[in-house]
Amino acid sequence: MMSTKDQMRAADFQGSDVITITSTTKPVPGPGEVLLRVLRTALCGSDFKLWHKGAEFIAGHEIFGRVEQPGHAMDGRRCAVYIPLHCGRCEACRAGNTQMCIEVSSLIGWNRDGGYCEFVCVPDNCLLPVPDDIDDDLGPLLLDTIGTSAHAVREAERFLPREADRSVLVTGAGPVGLGVVLALKALGYEDVFVSDPNEARLAIAQDFGAKRYAVGSKDKRFSLIVECSGAHPARNLAIELVLPKGVMVLVGENAAPWTITEDKIFRRKDFAMLRTFYFPKSDFEPNIELLRANKERYRRLVDDAFGLDALPEKFARFAAGETIKPVLAFAEAR
Repeated sequence: MMSTKDQMRAADFQGSDVITITSTTKPVPGPGEVLLRVLRTALCGSDFKLWHKGAEFIAGHEIFGRVEQPGHAMDGRRCAVYIPLHCGRCEACRAGNTQMCIEVSSLIGWNRDGGYCEFVCVPDNCLLPVPDDIDDDLGPLLLDTIGTSAHAVREAERFLPREADRSVLVTGAGPVGLGVVLALKALGYEDVFVSDPNEARLAIAQDFGAKRYAVGSKDKRFSLIVECSGAHPARNLAIELVLPKGVMVLVGENAAPWTITEDKIFRRKDFAMLRTFYFPKSDFEPNIELLRANKERYRRLVDDAFGLDALPEKFARFAAGETIKPVLAFAEAR
């Protein structure tokens, strides 16, 4: 009979919007891995597809925890978990693009067990040590909310002419969209507009220094549009509203086919259309500084914290748009 110390509790995404809390075997790290006690896992909208269709592995990819691997150099350290597995040797990794490894295509929380549970095994090179002045609730924000958002802005700047008017539209004011607003402000963008049908999220964007822009409006053109909703109508509108020589960044995800009509709006101007994914590990230190400079603003996004038993209810509320960035919180064993 298996000892209780070899068991842990975990969330099972069964599909049809059903999550059950079960007991399962505590994982054992393999070569080059450590055991991480999960302290926080932030909920993410990309997990909606697993909520709807079911998950083969334990879901949850915005993970923050403490290494429990006696004898390991990182034992006892609090770490955020870098989602993409990466070899560190291929052309992409050598160039610093660790999120786009050519040799390994596997994501924690998608293709292997993630963080909606008490313990998870993490490859050594996916451990991102977090300084002591960053509290547990904010630790997971260094991943999608800050990492993905800031990378999108930095990548767009490579293609935005210096003489551009620097006007920006952010479509979608979810956690990533609000993260984009904070990154834009930190990087010196003043003329930032946000569109979203959710009044509460728009109010937060305004508090962060952005201006409202009506959903579907065509009243203004922008040199930079960061599309965070994943909605095809928003993508199509961005093609129309981006200025000549401007940049349109696709951050939001949508698995449904998207058809672009090559009308004169699309054909008769030069503009860059970018897709950005996650962030390179080299961004992590600058992102820590971004968090330090805006701690109280980022703290506003973490609007709920709860235990594992409450996850089914809290995830449904999150999916309904009632919360922004809730976190699954585990108390540390003493």
